[in-house]
Amino acid sequence: MRYFIELSYKGTAYHGWQIQPHENSVQAELNNSIGEILQETVMVVGAGRTDAGVHAKQMFAHFDTNKELNTSFVYKFNAVLPHDIVIHQISKVAEDAHARFDALSRSYEYHIWLGRTPFLTDLIWQLYQQQLAIETMNKAAALLLEYTDFECFSKVKTDVKTFNCNITEAFWVQEGSQLTFHITANRFLRNMVRAIVGTLIEVGQGKRSVEDFKNVIESKKRSEAGWSVPAQGLFLSEVKYDVTMDLVAQKSSIKR
Repeated sequence: MRYFIELSYKGTAYHGWQIQPHENSVQAELNNSIGEILQETVMVVGAGRTDAGVHAKQMFAHFDTNKELNTSFVYKFNAVLPHDIVIHQISKVAEDAHARFDALSRSYEYHIWLGRTPFLTDLIWQLYQQQLAIETMNKAAALLLEYTDFECFSKVKTDVKTFNCNITEAFWVQEGSQLTFHITANRFLRNMVRAIVGTLIEVGQGKRSVEDFKNVIESKKRSEAGWSVPAQGLFLSEVKYDVTMDLVAQKSSIKR
């Protein structure tokens, strides 16, 4: 039987989602903890592969087991997982449902603190510059919806067949000292969001114009784009599916 889990995690202590030799990962922790409870080998497949230090407000993953899971298993899994990984619900799905390939869209947020704060160092990037041209940054961000090829924002050495992504929203919101970039697409390239944010920050600082940002996209060259901002401000915030999920155990079952 195949089950989807909805989870969230703080990525500070992990070398990304994917299993790495000699490094701790979110996927490895889930495999070990769920396998321990079910007393069988489990391979959890995620909706995406977040990089080292990146967080997830909402992530989905699937795994297969011969056991029929009930409402107690959210509590059982969370009881053995590290406290920076939490499973919110478990759903039974069709045996061919796939957490990665069936995802319709993924949304990310990048959080910036304009100034300094001692309280959010693992969850936000502190940019000591107090003022950015947010309206101009939003004009540049809107251009992302007009293109599909984003090779300029991808890592140079990456094994992908296409650099095409369908971006459906990209915008900045400022609330006091906190600045948040929101972006949604059907897929993302490696390091793509952090490179987009770094380039848009340069627009906000007056180092690039909106026309320069357009030229970066059309160049298809990573060397033309801005720097990649630090990982700690990036969150996978939402994953959407058109998959029937038969809820087995939901958030109210968590007793941590």
